[in-house]
Amino acid sequence: MHKRAISMLMSVLVGLSLCWPALAWADEEADEQAFEAAEAAEDTTGEAQGGGDGLTLSSDNLSAVIDGCPFALNDFERASAGSNREIDGAYFGYTYYIGKKPTDVMYVATETDVVVHVDAQAAQAVGLDAASEEGQAYLRRYIEALGKANEGGSRGIKSGSTWHFTTEEAVDVNGVAFSFDRELSKGRFYNCVIGSDGSDVTDTANDRHVQLTHACFASLVASADAAIVDPPSAAEQLSAFFATLDWSPLWVTLKTTLVAIVFIFVLGLAAAYATLHVSPRMRDLLDTLFTIPMVLPPTVCGFLLLLLLGNNTPIGQWFNSVGFPLVFSWPATVIAATVVAFPLMYRNARGAFENLDPNMLDAARTLGWKESRIFFKIMLPLSWSSIAAGTVLSFARALGEYGATLFLAGNYVGITRTIPISIYFYWKIGRTDIAIFWTIVVLVFSFVVILFINLWSQHTTRYRKGAVEE
Repeated sequence: MHKRAISMLMSVLVGLSLCWPALAWADEEADEQAFEAAEAAEDTTGEAQGGGDGLTLSSDNLSAVIDGCPFALNDFERASAGSNREIDGAYFGYTYYIGKKPTDVMYVATETDVVVHVDAQAAQAVGLDAASEEGQAYLRRYIEALGKANEGGSRGIKSGSTWHFTTEEAVDVNGVAFSFDRELSKGRFYNCVIGSDGSDVTDTANDRHVQLTHACFASLVASADAAIVDPPSAAEQLSAFFATLDWSPLWVTLKTTLVAIVFIFVLGLAAAYATLHVSPRMRDLLDTLFTIPMVLPPTVCGFLLLLLLGNNTPIGQWFNSVGFPLVFSWPATVIAATVVAFPLMYRNARGAFENLDPNMLDAARTLGWKESRIFFKIMLPLSWSSIAAGTVLSFARALGEYGATLFLAGNYVGITRTIPISIYFYWKIGRTDIAIFWTIVVLVFSFVVILFINLWSQHTTRYRKGAVEE
């Protein structure tokens, strides 16, 4: 019964994650890109259903076909970045690796231009006249539809860009040479972008500087041979989602948070109790030291921890020498979560201890009670409501820790990649469905844990009141 309930809950979560609208919070440029991506998604949805002036986009975003067009595009690939290094000892400019064989259609996009190359023989085989306005119009529609469908949050073709079509192996655009299908090393083909004078066009000091955004490649086929994949059913989407979902962020997050909360609970209580037995001046100093992680940005905390525990520091070197490296390892996630969430536990526990009646504690001492007995029998039970609240807040803070963890532990799948880090990186690569799923998981998990602890705290309070009345 419990397993069936859990399965139903997870199915609901996945359904919500697949249907929830994508949200983006970024700067002005990112907002513009998100708006354009939303328009593209709306357009391609209509096209896949038979609209969009007869353009049908495959559900895998790899192929497209237009009604009445004699050719189609298959095997669409995108390269968001290339390389600007020498190849076999020679500099060919900024290069995009194509593969081990030439490609029929490819384009390189900059902030102002789109340079499209079409293989003449491949075009002739499918009835494409790349020099005609009709053929170029078809190609542009294909490129815009497939390009936007494969952006995944990255930069796409800018509106207002100037389009250039060519069947030549090289073309010059405003002093910048674009060459295509070049075999620069044995069995490896590239697209190259270089200044006409052989200079590096990515250098901002260069008069021929251009800002390259991406390159894409595709195969030309007859329309009848287009590999159009129909959209899967809801059940098939659900099955595929679970089959390909990486669950490691959940286990890393749970393991990190559960271990961290033990340290937070013990250290928070110990620090709060210790500050009650020092001079006021020392108490103020310790209070500042224990509280400062709560007001510092998490990235600052992570940077300070890296300076303190890094591999080049005495502490980091000592841990490395004993075979227990700290940074960029799973223990680093625990350290980051503990440091960031510790002040919440400390402040709640100290406030609760300070509100206790000192006369009651002194009375216990006159009866010969030891300090440990006073702490466990009087201070801890009477302060439990505040301590439980501090535990809940600390748990939630550790569960959602991102900045310090990324700084100190990095982003290693299955080792240090927690759910908050996964949410950001999945959103970054355009997998909004997975990002929303993990967001919902965190919300549900946090709700259940907080509700459980609150109910437990209320039960404890009622029990304590009943004991006092008796």
